[in-house]
Amino acid sequence: MPEALSPRAAEALLRPTRATNTPLNAMLEYLHETGRGATVVGDGRLGVTGVCLDSRAVLPGDLYVGAPGARFHGAQFAQDAARAGATAILTDEEGAAAASALGLPMLLVDAPREVIGEISALVYGTDEKCPELFGLTGTNGKTTTSYMIRSVLRALGKETGLVGTIEISAGQTPIPSILTTPEAPQLHGLMSRMRELGVNAATMEVSSHSLAYHRVDGLRFAVSGFTNLTQDHLDLHGSMEEYFGIKAMLFDLERSDRAVVIVDDHWGSKMAAHATAEVLTLSTGTEVVEADWAVRDVRPAGLGHHFTLSGPNGLRLTAKTGLPGDFNISNAALAILMVLASGVDPLTLQQALDQADPLTVEVPGRMQVIASEPAAIVDFAHNPDALARALSSVRRDEEGSRVFVVFGATGERDATKRPIMGAVAAQHADVVIVTDDDPHSEDPAPIRAALVAGARAEIDAHGLTAVVHEIYPRAAAIAAAVAMAGEKDTILVAGRGHEVFQEVMGVNLELDDREELRHALRANGFTPLGSSSDSFEPTDEG
Repeated sequence: MPEALSPRAAEALLRPTRATNTPLNAMLEYLHETGRGATVVGDGRLGVTGVCLDSRAVLPGDLYVGAPGARFHGAQFAQDAARAGATAILTDEEGAAAASALGLPMLLVDAPREVIGEISALVYGTDEKCPELFGLTGTNGKTTTSYMIRSVLRALGKETGLVGTIEISAGQTPIPSILTTPEAPQLHGLMSRMRELGVNAATMEVSSHSLAYHRVDGLRFAVSGFTNLTQDHLDLHGSMEEYFGIKAMLFDLERSDRAVVIVDDHWGSKMAAHATAEVLTLSTGTEVVEADWAVRDVRPAGLGHHFTLSGPNGLRLTAKTGLPGDFNISNAALAILMVLASGVDPLTLQQALDQADPLTVEVPGRMQVIASEPAAIVDFAHNPDALARALSSVRRDEEGSRVFVVFGATGERDATKRPIMGAVAAQHADVVIVTDDDPHSEDPAPIRAALVAGARAEIDAHGLTAVVHEIYPRAAAIAAAVAMAGEKDTILVAGRGHEVFQEVMGVNLELDDREELRHALRANGFTPLGSSSDSFEPTDEG
């Protein structure tokens, strides 16, 4: 197992190598100019070279942010930050009382979290100079679409960056991924580092968590894209309306110049109507929906499809993707239009699509093919819509072919989706194997029980023929699926994708679905594909 980086070492990778000094007085002046109250306690001429929310990751010269949290006030850790080299503190009145004995200069505001992004932009210079940003939000499809955009931008000769669930990269430099979207100071530090490395365009997954927790504050997106909205993360948001409202924040003119919104359903149409940024609408389904652009002339091409994008004034773009599933046509079409919306000439874009095949991308753990006989696939599908899409895409027409699905549900997350996922599995698979995902600190047995109950209720209600098994631990479930399968069958292992640890009661256990699947295939006399196997995807986190 690779040795984990210390918080400070990881933090340093998200910073520019050349830091500038920003005085507290400059921050005070900025906040006053933008109508926010603020006060400097101590020497306002003192400058900082970085911003940090985590006392364990503070680097010398940092402005430490002591903000109120769910359980503690960050100012309680100000002494640790000072020992690590923090030279000033951003906090509120409560934090000032806790940190005053340290004698460090302080910038006091009413709501520290609400200004962290803008202060970070000021410190790292991203308020004036930042790579052109492409932001993606939606329940499913963000990861694959972000990879597709990066690939198209590279085909156009751009030096690109990527911030997402699977990886963070600045040009050719990989950076350890911390969250789907890092904290605001880390994002601004990363944008500054990208600029140092010559990156002129970056693609970012923007989760609902990042919007709710102010992680993308202070960034401006050239183009933002909306994939879809389906049930997920209601443990955080409470309702679909609230979930929608958080996502919709990305498409306000204060955050994005332009937006491309898929309007295949109610939520997409509502998002397009809500957005105050300049909007292009996109229809990707078979139903006729009024939109600026529409997917037309879809025809199979190997595992994937050729298709045409039909736009205003007779404008057309032809494209192909080697990734299977209708959802990947949607992902590819969205990627194309987001690049077009950034101002790229249509003819230049068409040439890149024709010459480089940029929409056939490899995304680890997203519909990643591990074997072909039987077809064995690992995917990140972890909510009802994503699971339905994934299962629909792997069904073969061959007589006697069956679909096996191995899946669970994450603990300490939206429990209402569990029986729905069980029902979806019963609708689309012939053999349903319920197992554990990441239970976290929740007892896994009731999680499995809810999935099994949902599957069996669906079978009883509609007279389905699916067979349901409950098998755990997860490695045993994967092994059982392979042992039951024949060469004509398809096995989908869903829910964890690229992840290599399973969290059980606070302990990270090594578990990689791809490796478990390869091991089980070999043990049963089947041959896995090589390490360069094709990959394709429908899903990712909210």
